[in-house]
Amino acid sequence: MLHNVQNLKHDIIFSDSLKGHAFTFHSTWGLFSPERIDEGTRMLVESLEIPPAPYTALDLGCGYGAIGLTLAQSSPPSTVHMVDKDFVAIEYAQKNAECNHANNCRIYLSNGMSHVPPSTSFDIIVSNLPAKVSNEFYEIIFSDALQRLSRDGMLYVVTISGLREYIKRTFIRIFGNYRKVRQSARYAVAVANMKP
Repeated sequence: MLHNVQNLKHDIIFSDSLKGHAFTFHSTWGLFSPERIDEGTRMLVESLEIPPAPYTALDLGCGYGAIGLTLAQSSPPSTVHMVDKDFVAIEYAQKNAECNHANNCRIYLSNGMSHVPPSTSFDIIVSNLPAKVSNEFYEIIFSDALQRLSRDGMLYVVTISGLREYIKRTFIRIFGNYRKVRQSARYAVAVANMKP
């Protein structure tokens, strides 16, 4: 039994392709979807309209880095900020940036945007939003995004489908617009634009 527990402590390593880019990911138990890219993340990534390069992007709640690394590999001249409040997620996002040769990433701890440099604005902000948090959390995230997006910036989120109507109402109230990009039985991808 002890031998099996020791095996569980080793990195989980798997390969996948996102938006035409091949990746090898290192992960560990305790992180979100540690053995494979989850359906919501894949739907979000494949739905992204990548801005013209070079762009500045933010992967908010990056986990082990699947979304941010896809943005980084899509445009090496661009800069991708990847933040998470979990230090283990940050450790693995940094490891994955290194092993996938993504040298255009800035990866650091931040509770939401609390430690994102205040002078930085983003052409695209992307987040796989957690389902089991308060509406106040979403309000903070969306209001901060409104302040941080560039003039033509876009906020993409994926949520469980049960939150779709709430996201629609909140995007319209905060941004003045909402577009459902894609929906499955379980997930919905939505975008708000600074210039609808």
